[in-house]
Amino acid sequence: MSDVEQQIIELKKTVAYDSKDYTIEILVKKYLEGVEDNENEIYVPEYQREFVWDNSRQSRLIESIVLGLPIPPIFVAENKDGRLEIVDGSQRVRTLSAFLNNELRLDGLEKVTMLNGMAFDDFDVSRKRKFNNTTFTVIVLSESATDEVKNDLFERINKGSDILRNMETRKGIYRGAFTDFIYNECANRPDFRESIRLSRNVQNRQEYEELVLRFFALVDIYPKYSEFSRSVSKALDSYMAQKRDEFSDGEKAQKLHDFKKMIEFVVNNFEYGFLKGPNKDVSRIFFEAISVGCHLALKEVPQLVLRKKIDVQYWLRDRDFYKSVNGEYRTHSTENLQKRIHFVRDHILLMKA
Repeated sequence: MSDVEQQIIELKKTVAYDSKDYTIEILVKKYLEGVEDNENEIYVPEYQREFVWDNSRQSRLIESIVLGLPIPPIFVAENKDGRLEIVDGSQRVRTLSAFLNNELRLDGLEKVTMLNGMAFDDFDVSRKRKFNNTTFTVIVLSESATDEVKNDLFERINKGSDILRNMETRKGIYRGAFTDFIYNECANRPDFRESIRLSRNVQNRQEYEELVLRFFALVDIYPKYSEFSRSVSKALDSYMAQKRDEFSDGEKAQKLHDFKKMIEFVVNNFEYGFLKGPNKDVSRIFFEAISVGCHLALKEVPQLVLRKKIDVQYWLRDRDFYKSVNGEYRTHSTENLQKRIHFVRDHILLMKA
């Protein structure tokens, strides 16, 4: 046997998987049951919690299913506790969940135009049954698959996707003083990096810079987040384009002051920095809430001192706050953004010494 064949055989042993077909009804049930307690059988990992599909893209998925067009399989990885972590397909699963729960009303369709304006409950009984009984193929990586294999699969599937390329692309397009400021004076700060734990899937994808950009954009645009509601990616692109053309030394000094002060406050007052708990990976959504909420609190009380350190796991017991940061659906609607940011601001101020 050649060395090439031997290497291929050895590597194939590490990729153990099974293929299953779930109806949409069962798939959504496995995703939704226990979701509020983070016990759902099929779940979205922290680094994928952001819901980025707009209404048009969601509607086209539903239309494709109705027309019987082939849908790509969903990839999941089995964990030691038997739960299935979505590696690829979180946007599709959450779109299906939203549609079955009448949170999504179809629009912008150019093929089955009669579907425009309809929600799931507007379907007649037979169409509901047909939709619920449509099957999705789910590829399940077994528990024996190593983290390296899972990460490699994620990378191969998502190469070029929004979660991987946005900040890399922006760095090239929006070159200038503001981009240099993010990369050279903010994102590489040791105290900032030490307060954040990145998933291995995004460690080398300029995620620190992405988080810094989101902080400044959400602070500057506050409280009118309609552009974020439509598309986070486009809102951040628009913001960087604006800053490329107008970024003064005075604004730079103020932004650096605000960023340093916010980081220092979080490091000194939050038990787990920007994380939801020990050994958790950072969530973009949760980072937005903590960073912007702290900034707003410090604007109201510049010399803010708290009675004790904050353990955010107590905050996460609040049902509304938990839902706003858990990233199930419409993560960047104006309502959800304001809700989680204001929750952090108000609860910090209530703890003033």
